[in-house]
Amino acid sequence: MLGHGPAQAALLPPWLDPVTILNPALGIWVIVLACIIIFAETGLLIGFFLPGDSLLFTAGLLVTTGKMPVNIIVLILLLAACAFLGNQVGYLIGAKAGPALFNRPDSRLFRREHVEQAHAFFEKHGGKALVLARFVPIVRTFVPVIVGVAGMGRRHFVLFNAIGAILWAGGVTLLGFLLGNQFPWVQKNLDLIFVVIVLLSVIPIIIEFAKGYLAKRRANRATEK
Repeated sequence: MLGHGPAQAALLPPWLDPVTILNPALGIWVIVLACIIIFAETGLLIGFFLPGDSLLFTAGLLVTTGKMPVNIIVLILLLAACAFLGNQVGYLIGAKAGPALFNRPDSRLFRREHVEQAHAFFEKHGGKALVLARFVPIVRTFVPVIVGVAGMGRRHFVLFNAIGAILWAGGVTLLGFLLGNQFPWVQKNLDLIFVVIVLLSVIPIIIEFAKGYLAKRRANRATEK
């Protein structure tokens, strides 16, 4: 039985709790609901608040317990496809609507230099940045839009979008399936598991920022000499 930790910590409101959302009583429709949420969270700007990592992990657990009527491989393929399509939509939003917004000279929130900086960043870190962003809540919702605005090549984006979708949607779902199958206590301590997932997802970005900061400091010292 899926449950929460002893303290019954309410990390998310009930309507955002993956255990509540993925109600086994929905039958086959729970799969459709999971796919819709992953698509919206990765492709629609208004979906940034939706649970992504925790929902994928919970979906894997539900397959383990037999409460989600689908083969784990089929579920992974469906969720990865939705994550891929979601980012493609975000990219198109950025590519079509972004330039007009960013090019406005009187815009208070957006500046052309921001687009140029984003373009330079993704030219340098392109694929790696896209894949890493997949594992960071909220960031993964907005990155494809920024990439679209910055003008990353479509083929380049599609390739790394696919890699990121498979690693994220497939990896986190499979993790929930394997851990739930081998360690029953995981099913009873989802609050703690969700916290760990979020912390782990932020580590790659922290490492990248740290590398960038150290590189900038070394460059500044070299310039001063």
